[in-house]
Amino acid sequence: MKEIKSIAALASRFGTLPGVGRKTALRYAYAVIDMSEQDVDAFCAALREVKSSVKLCAECGNFTDDEVCELCKTRHGKQICVVAYPKDVIAIEKTGAFDGKYHVLHGTLSPMNNRTPDDLNIKSLLGRLNGIDEVIIATNPDVEGEATAVYLARLIKPLGVKVTRIAQGISMGSELEYADAVTLSQALGRRTAL
Repeated sequence: MKEIKSIAALASRFGTLPGVGRKTALRYAYAVIDMSEQDVDAFCAALREVKSSVKLCAECGNFTDDEVCELCKTRHGKQICVVAYPKDVIAIEKTGAFDGKYHVLHGTLSPMNNRTPDDLNIKSLLGRLNGIDEVIIATNPDVEGEATAVYLARLIKPLGVKVTRIAQGISMGSELEYADAVTLSQALGRRTAL
């Protein structure tokens, strides 16, 4: 059967989104075909609106539609939680366990991907440390996240600010026999008293 170019082109665009494979991209393209004209217009308008109105917070680097995000306007704590991406702020906020400030790096150090400290939102972090007691580094527990955490700790500790790392190890509800050696090793090394 001959491929319809407009469907293939739309599926190709959907396929550029993270986590969207060829089959899912085609499903999305077919779903658009089934939409009413008004729904397609609303979908396109939402894409244009998010692209034109969302920017980076002047303080923390999180996504916002204002000059300064709502969290920076309302949080006055002495802790800054450093995350790699805006989606990480959302994840931490869902826990309700942190009421300090955030700082978004927009990536992690990655020599393999030519991502250096100059590519990350680090300089503005250093400028925010006045009056801060603790910087909590909450990057992913992978090679790049660890490298970023170590790099930041080396920059920040000499400034007299306490630097901590979120705990890592076995997740609640999992079984030890299925844990990989690195995760199990971290869990043992970061054990706490009961």
